[in-house]
Parts: sequence; C-alpha cells; structure tokens
Amino acid sequence: MRVLHLAGSPTSAFHADLSRLYAADCLDAIAGADLESHVAWVAPDGRWRFPDDLSPAAIAGAEPLALGDAVRRIAGLEVDVMVPQMFCLAGMTVYRGLFDVLGIPYPGNGPDVMALTADKAKARAVVAAAGVDVPRGEVLRAGDRPGIAPPVVVKPVDADNSVGVTLVRDVDGFDAALAGALDHAGAALVEDYVPLGREVRCGVLEQDGALVCLPLEEYRVSDVRTAEDKIVRHADGDLRLMAKDAASAWIVDADDPIVAAVHELARRTFVALGCRDYGLFDVRVDPEGRPWFLEASLYCSFAEQSVLCVMARAAGVGPAELLRRTVRQARTRRADHAHGGGPTRTTKETPRAG
Repeated sequence: MRVLHLAGSPTSAFHADLSRLYAADCLDAIAGADLESHVAWVAPDGRWRFPDDLSPAAIAGAEPLALGDAVRRIAGLEVDVMVPQMFCLAGMTVYRGLFDVLGIPYPGNGPDVMALTADKAKARAVVAAAGVDVPRGEVLRAGDRPGIAPPVVVKPVDADNSVGVTLVRDVDGFDAALAGALDHAGAALVEDYVPLGREVRCGVLEQDGALVCLPLEEYRVSDVRTAEDKIVRHADGDLRLMAKDAASAWIVDADDPIVAAVHELARRTFVALGCRDYGLFDVRVDPEGRPWFLEASLYCSFAEQSVLCVMARAAGVGPAELLRRTVRQARTRRADHAHGGGPTRTTKETPRAG
C-alpha cells in the first residue's frame, strides 16, 4: 500500500515542529512494514515540499511548490491513502478537506468533526446533550466577568496542548487567568474545577462497526495538566515530549473500578461527536469515582509516543498494525462510498479491547 504522510503546518513554526516530531517517529515505528511511505511537507509559508524523509536537511533541500504543482505531484505518486500528521487547525480541517476533494481517503475524522472538537465549548455542548457528564462552564471574552465562582479552570476555547490553562482558586486570580487564555484564542472557556480524584485518557477504535475501548492511560496530576506537562523546547531548539516514566503516566489495570464507567463515557462521546476510526478523550474522575468529560483529541500520528499507540500496544497492537488496520478501513470506506454505499457509521458497541 502506498501511503502519503501529510506533515508540517501552514500557520506556525511551532505546529510544524510538533508535526515533524510525531511524523518522524511514525516513519521510524512503521519501518519494515509492508507500506510504501512518501512525505508531503507544508511549510509555514504555505509552500509544499516532498522530501525523502523528515530530517531538517531533507526538508530544506526539497523543491518548494505552489498548491497546483503539489496537487499534480500527489497525483503522480498514485498514493492509496493519506495519513494526516498536521496538528494546526488548518491542517486538521482545510487540508483534510483538500484530500476529500482529491478523492484520496485518510484514516480518522473528517474536517467537520475536527472543526467541532477544536472548539471546546461546542464539543462539550454536543457531548452534554448526549447525557454525558460535563463540568458546568461558560464562554467569556475580553471585558466579560465570570458567572461561576472559583475554583474554576480557565482555558483558551480553541487551543491545544494545554497552553494558557490556569486553575483559579479565588476571584483575585481571575483577570490574569482570563488574559492568559485570551493570548491564545479569541474567547476563554471557564469550567467548574472537578476535584481531583484521577485524570485519565481513553482511546476508542472503530473496528468492523464496533467500538473497541482501549486500556486507559492515567497521569500524575497535582491540580490540572499544563503545557509544561506535555511538550518542552530544549536548549538545542528541538521540541520534545515530556518523558512518560512510570511515575508520571501508566496504563490502568483492566480490573480497576473506574474502567467500565470511563469506557461507557468514551463510547457515548464517540457516537455523539460523530467520530470515525478512532478517538481520544480526556476524562477527570472525581473522588467519588464519577467520570467527567473534559476534551476530545481526535488525532493519531501512529508514532510510538502517540497516546493511542501506547494504549493499543498495551492491548497487543503495535503502531504498524494499528496503521494498517485504519488505512485499510479508510480505503474500504472510500470504496463503499464510491459504489453508492454511503459512509459507514457505527452500528454496535463493545467495551473490551481486542
């Protein structure tokens, strides 16, 4: 199978670096698999390149192309499927939409669902309407005053990687927290602080019409997870993921009492948001064991360090096999749609990883 990895970012150097970090790890993780990999790189200036690999030297040495020439290059590659490796909003929406127009299938969610879940306030509204527990919240802009008393969590309404997230314990800290969130977005989401019991993430795979929940990953958290808990830029200028040693993140035992409740929340959330292929959900579990939906993260890089891959490996599925399954599913979906079958939808649910 001929696979095109779409990486980079047309909007920021940070997102381009983040994309290269994960996509390069993916190429390493699937080396030796029965997949022919090609790379398309979109730079912050909007131009396309087709390097041999994702090293800075290879990217810099590749010929820059305008969109029209890039589309012709993609057509000449005759790829079977595209793997989205872009994490900026444009990459998750506009560029996925381009491949819909080109008729090239890709695993994961379409631009409409990606746009919905990029807006945390809209995503939580949809999930709450489906009966999933969501902390009480409100959207504020510059000059607004909060209607929810502290403690609250203030976050940008549409930023990723926990940038601009602040826990406000009293009213004196609210103005600074709101200003910090508005540095990253045009609006801020203010939510009730769910007392910390545990914080986990739950991955869901769609397989043969069934929803398969993966083993949970739990995080060591004192109050809330911040950007510093996830990604750091080292002195050499490279972005790197924070180490996930056993003291900071671990797989939850399948017999743990919280697993069934979190899996149920994740399956209902997956269906409510209209997800396909895979989904990843942040969940706060309060001291009484009640899970609360926080955010949806509907992307997977198929890298060793990708959270869904960590969870899938705990269920006995490595990154290369996970990629094979999802790209084949994407190709089948495209073929069914081309023959009038329409897009596939989830028809049944199962709570066990398989």
